[in-house]
Amino acid sequence: MSVLSELEPKKVFHYFEELCKIPHGSYNTKAISDYCMQFAADRGLEAEQDDTNNVIIRKNGTAGYEESAPVIIQGHLDMVCEKMPEVEHDFEKDPLDLQIEDGFVTANGTTLGGDDGIAIAMALAVLDSDNIPHPPIEAVFTTEEEVGMEGARNLDFSKIKGNMVINIDSEEEGILTVGCAGGFRFDAMLPVAYEPVNGTVLSVHIHGLSGGHSGAMIHLQRGNANKLMGRLLNHIRLQQSVRLVELGGGNKDNVISADHTAKIAVTDAEAVKALICEMEQIWKQEFGKDEPGLTVDITETAADQMMDETSTDRVIAYLDLMPDGVAAFEREIEGQVETSLNAGVVKTEAEQVVVTHLVRSSVESKKAELKERLYRLVRMLGADGIDRDEYPAWAYKAESVLRRRMVEVFKEVYGKEPQVVTIHAGLECGIFMGKCPELDCVSIGPDLFDIHSYNERMDIKSVERTYKYLLEVLKAMK
Repeated sequence: MSVLSELEPKKVFHYFEELCKIPHGSYNTKAISDYCMQFAADRGLEAEQDDTNNVIIRKNGTAGYEESAPVIIQGHLDMVCEKMPEVEHDFEKDPLDLQIEDGFVTANGTTLGGDDGIAIAMALAVLDSDNIPHPPIEAVFTTEEEVGMEGARNLDFSKIKGNMVINIDSEEEGILTVGCAGGFRFDAMLPVAYEPVNGTVLSVHIHGLSGGHSGAMIHLQRGNANKLMGRLLNHIRLQQSVRLVELGGGNKDNVISADHTAKIAVTDAEAVKALICEMEQIWKQEFGKDEPGLTVDITETAADQMMDETSTDRVIAYLDLMPDGVAAFEREIEGQVETSLNAGVVKTEAEQVVVTHLVRSSVESKKAELKERLYRLVRMLGADGIDRDEYPAWAYKAESVLRRRMVEVFKEVYGKEPQVVTIHAGLECGIFMGKCPELDCVSIGPDLFDIHSYNERMDIKSVERTYKYLLEVLKAMK
């Protein structure tokens, strides 16, 4: 049964709901890519699919627009898969359970994938139309954006004919994004050794944090459970004997971790429990109303082995000392984050604990400085690291035909000036511009809230207005 059938614009929400029926987390994009190819085949549109499941669909310009310059509508097919701990949902096979609440589309206890399913839905609605004036369209749907923009990296740009790109991967209506931060991922690899367990084993679970996107929301100073666990473990270590058994938190490096569980072996369980409760109260005072759900649970459990003293000290030291959060703000744009990093994922493997960071900066030298700091820290602790998936910043262009046209149309549609900004988040436009500097890119999007968290929601009226704006922009590209 359709949940969104009565919403406007009908075709956009129809295709969004169809996409939500197809599991499409990162690295699980073949089915949704095939859906887009079948969509094109059913309508006689030219389309191609590559080995990374990227899809390009082309549609000729409508009457009067046949000779106009092509316009690229671009978005990504993958979504971040997060859910509430108590919700039973298999992102590999289950459709999203969509709901409408107070003017928003949400999913029941899971991420919604408005980032970036709404872009694909809008593009499909345009491609499916027979009454929308538009120039030749190239719909470019990439994959694995959420895990390193791998689709954009592997896209064959010789296949692209146009040079004007409307990226629909922003989260605030009324804002034209014309630049973004560059970044890279860094894996800290902390070697560990084990010995037989001794003492009482406690499972310590930090949860209930707000989480959220590590670029768009990093300035809000939300609690990162991975970082908080480092502080808590160090607080315990300074006063009581403690050994790590295993620990892990976070699922995505571009998401502020909302929970972390550590199993520890201690000699005085009651004293350690008291220290944990003490730290929980300190956090509640420090965060105040910003993290109302912050909770630390303690249960006794069992284990056969624990990390030796050297390994325990190494891991706790790294989690406690690692830089995290905002590192610097822009000097010329008030309130804009320039440089940050997010310790998104901690996991215990057979012989090491791996901490994965996502570093962002609009200044290449600052990005390089953070890279060196991370390498220096792991080596000081007798560990190692590796950086990967580096991508360039998307620099602001002084002259942009597309930006000028989109500003003009915005004023006609909304009756006011748009905000023209650069953002502290990675957009695929950075990859595009790095490979094809002659491209002219602008990113837009409807209002999305708490993206990448299980509270994610999408403003229905904002979708309607944004789609109307997109259509007016296409109409103006004659």
